[in-house]
Amino acid sequence: MKDHELQRPLLSLSTLKEINAHRPKPEVFAEVVYCFTGTNVKIATLPSSVVVLNADNFDEVVLDETKDVLVEFYAPWCGHCKNLAPTYEKVALAFKMEEDVVIANLDADKHKDLAEKYGVSGYPTLKFFPKNNKAGEDYNGGRGLDDFVSFINEKCSTSRDGKGQLTSKAGILSSLDALVKDFVAANNDEKKTVFSKIEQEVEKLKGSSERYGKIYLKAAKSCLEKGADYPKKEIERLQRILDKSISPAKADEFTLKKNILSTFM
Repeated sequence: MKDHELQRPLLSLSTLKEINAHRPKPEVFAEVVYCFTGTNVKIATLPSSVVVLNADNFDEVVLDETKDVLVEFYAPWCGHCKNLAPTYEKVALAFKMEEDVVIANLDADKHKDLAEKYGVSGYPTLKFFPKNNKAGEDYNGGRGLDDFVSFINEKCSTSRDGKGQLTSKAGILSSLDALVKDFVAANNDEKKTVFSKIEQEVEKLKGSSERYGKIYLKAAKSCLEKGADYPKKEIERLQRILDKSISPAKADEFTLKKNILSTFM
């Protein structure tokens, strides 16, 4: 190499190991490009589904009595926090479609007053702030994706899997089970009477249950108009749509309808 030629920096040992393992991260590619071309490459980052808290929005988000909020109190230098970050992001993504559920974090090293207020002494500390207890309660469960998903489904009455898809239990209302069974077993004349009873029960429902109740009513009405084969045929049609590439919102809508229709079979 001539004196006037620029020397490129050598690749780091960790970079070489990642390349050899055939699992290089984006930043590794950036380092390789720089070493061979001298060009700095900016790595685009995907927007996070985790709500970032600070002193200005903490009370507004966490103390909202219409939301169930899980908060991670972390420190940027904490190794355990860094290890948890990818899983926590997946948790936030899994419940992104749930309007009443918030997955958030707070830089507790920067906002020490808030950390002290909620008794945070180590990192990461996870606290759950349900709608009915804004004093907060410690999360002492596992740190795996399935652990978090199970916890939130239990505490928030949601039905999501680790990929954010609705499970087969989503939308099912135990309060309507007996009436639906009566409806299915009844003859055509009796079905109208049971339908009226279902209407009366749905009128008592609130929140997301009210939304599900309306799907029950629509399903029952369609059964009355189109016959006993309607649920089976409609479920098959919905499944064909779900097997295609559709938006998360549409997938939720069709899954809920499919789940509820299954109770009429």
